[in-house]
Amino acid sequence: MGKLLYSATMSLDGFIAGPDGDMSWLAAQDGPDPESEALAATIGAILVGNRTYGGDDPNRGTDAEGAFGGTWSGPQFVLTHNPPATPVPGTTFTDDLPGAITAAREAAGDKYVNVLGANTAAQCLALGELDEILVFIAPVLLGDGTRLFTHDGGTTIPLERLNTNHSTPSAHYRVLR
Repeated sequence: MGKLLYSATMSLDGFIAGPDGDMSWLAAQDGPDPESEALAATIGAILVGNRTYGGDDPNRGTDAEGAFGGTWSGPQFVLTHNPPATPVPGTTFTDDLPGAITAAREAAGDKYVNVLGANTAAQCLALGELDEILVFIAPVLLGDGTRLFTHDGGTTIPLERLNTNHSTPSAHYRVLR
């Protein structure tokens, strides 16, 4: 079954979105990044929160719109209490996180389930279901917005570094249980 991987691009000061979910800052971060470009091929399904699913796409209206700059397609599982009235092909809307995790893992097969959205990732972590975290660090300071993680109570979560190439602007960790 697929592992749950939370991946995000984060500003140096710890934000994955600017105020009000603004993602326009990401458009300026485009450039060749072999690790980021290779990630899409390892994703078998996406588990995403509703705010992220319906949120700001810095590539909206272009060929690069969508997950991984428009290069990925596959099953998506969206956590929401308000599913749309009209079905969306390839997308399952649910308010059952454990059920969504199970279905996404089955759909992903041996590939990753890519978790998108800080709140969804925090919920997966709280359930003990999040396996890995991959953060691409952008050379920008946003000052405010959505943090990579908000962990109420400040409990320490131990991580083990997986990537050893320190020349890339990313950090890949395994969540230790």
